[in-house]
Amino acid sequence: MSGNGRCAIVGGGLVGFVAYQTLIWGGLEPSEIDIFATDPDPAAVWRVRAASIRQRRMRSESDGHCLPTSFPGLAVRTARRSGSVGPLARSVCNRYHPTVDEFLEHVAELRERSRWDERVRLERLERVRAVDGGFALDGGVYPHVLLAPGHPGLAVPEELAGDERIVHAYEPHEYADEVAVIGAGMAAATEWLNALEAGARVVSVRRREPQRRPLNVPRSLFSRRGLGHFHETTPQERTELLRSLLAPSYPPGRGWDQPLERAARDDRFRIASRLDGEAQVICATGFKRGFRHDPLLVRLVEEHELETHEGWIALQPGCTVPGLTDSGRTLALAGAPAQWAYPAADTLVGAKYAARAFLRRVRACRTR
Repeated sequence: MSGNGRCAIVGGGLVGFVAYQTLIWGGLEPSEIDIFATDPDPAAVWRVRAASIRQRRMRSESDGHCLPTSFPGLAVRTARRSGSVGPLARSVCNRYHPTVDEFLEHVAELRERSRWDERVRLERLERVRAVDGGFALDGGVYPHVLLAPGHPGLAVPEELAGDERIVHAYEPHEYADEVAVIGAGMAAATEWLNALEAGARVVSVRRREPQRRPLNVPRSLFSRRGLGHFHETTPQERTELLRSLLAPSYPPGRGWDQPLERAARDDRFRIASRLDGEAQVICATGFKRGFRHDPLLVRLVEEHELETHEGWIALQPGCTVPGLTDSGRTLALAGAPAQWAYPAADTLVGAKYAARAFLRRVRACRTR
């Protein structure tokens, strides 16, 4: 039995959404693409997480959108609507950060315009199996499959499991009068300011000092040259580099520093190495990491004996799975599971990188 489409996208979050937009932009018809998802809204999970940490603006600067090309982006959209060139000027300097509301409106517009909902099949797949002619998914066979399963779950320290004071930063919550925030990355920094604004006393519980950088990974790794050097690393070097990028970070700037300095002077913000009986504990500890937390990927690795390094599946530079991708078929990863090919794979920029590489594969196989 063949699939209804030529391509399948497994995962209906923002990464899968970007992939779909890219394939349409690249000349495929919506009828050639099937999307396996658990929710028709590509922003459903992201929306809850952004609202939970009271996120107001995107961290990903001018490229923080779901269009397949960097330009025109949301800065152009905002400039047209406002009649101001300010967003364009800030975009040139990588200082334009769309608001969350602007981003969600953009997703809704693209969703309707691209006929996304018509192609979504509300199914949770548990197995991807290599067969003659492609890959078997839910009884159908597709020659080209992109796996974009998203993060495998929220991370909570094992020693705090079951603690009634615990709430994860990415789950809806309010703030007690005294709040301990575990973690030191972007979510943690956002929660420090949120809790202070709500009138709480805040303790930042951290094991190490955060780095201060504008993006999740150094800007050099977004460039062609930097990525080329990354792809030339040995497996051991790449594993060490990826592990180093897990270090917590949040952007530099007075918008972060001044409120914390004022709160520290007023004895409302302090740093500690451990919990000390605080009324509420917010785990700003991000997501579970590695393919072993995703049953679909675990089964794929075990059944096809794929090469792995710690929690990463080894991939080719184009995010394809070696041994399962050849001249007539493609199996690729996108989003967080694709970090072996692109360090910032779990960003919108990373989603575009994987989607464009997947599109090139589909186009190449069409011409053979």
